[in-house]
Amino acid sequence: MVKSITCTALPDLPLVEPGADLVEIIVDGVARAGIGVGGGDIFVIAQKIVSKAENRYVDLDEVKPSPQAREWAAIVGKDPRHVEVVLSESNGVVRARRNVMIVEHRLGFVMANAGIDESNVAQDGGHRVLLLPENPEASCARLKRGLDRRFGADVGVIVNDSFGRPFRNGVVGVALGCAGIPALESRIGAPDLFGRPMQVTEIAVADELAAAASLVMGQAAEGQPVVHVRGYSSPAPRLDAAALIRPRERDMFR
Repeated sequence: MVKSITCTALPDLPLVEPGADLVEIIVDGVARAGIGVGGGDIFVIAQKIVSKAENRYVDLDEVKPSPQAREWAAIVGKDPRHVEVVLSESNGVVRARRNVMIVEHRLGFVMANAGIDESNVAQDGGHRVLLLPENPEASCARLKRGLDRRFGADVGVIVNDSFGRPFRNGVVGVALGCAGIPALESRIGAPDLFGRPMQVTEIAVADELAAAASLVMGQAAEGQPVVHVRGYSSPAPRLDAAALIRPRERDMFR
């Protein structure tokens, strides 16, 4: 049973540029924080720095919008070039209204604008936007291998992003990818306080950890994109974050 969890932002991390070694950046941040990393510790890493390190930039000045993008742009009031990039990263549009497009991302996430934005993105004289990592699960696995090797410990890794939610205001952190943890833990069959077996309960472990870390990361100019989490443990089998995506056939609202 988990009694307490601590979330500690790594201090004074540098701005991340394409090709940056995130493992080395994290190792240096851990040293500055004075944290001793042990087995079971988890690093929650903001999607934005993973995307920057992987050079997932697109310069809108080099994008030619399609007729479809121009049609959607007229509906949502966005730059047609931006809409073209959103469509290129999406399987389809779920809903659209002024200033927002809800799409099914090519990775299966249902999210606003395919996760593409310009916040905390240096423009460097152009008009750049930043895409999600090409494969967040692979990014997590790669980072875990590097961190395990450097710390000599079996750690977990989560790449998180901020999502809005149907029927709720505000954004929360969610896991785009994870490694070394159970993304989803089934409690079906476990007894409740009165011995009745639970029927449907599954815990979105990776999302809950991502949301907790997001409170420490912040959403604006805080500059704290990596959070060390200690205290969580579970005997559940390890699962990738793909286990958190509800299949379309089980979605009551699409």
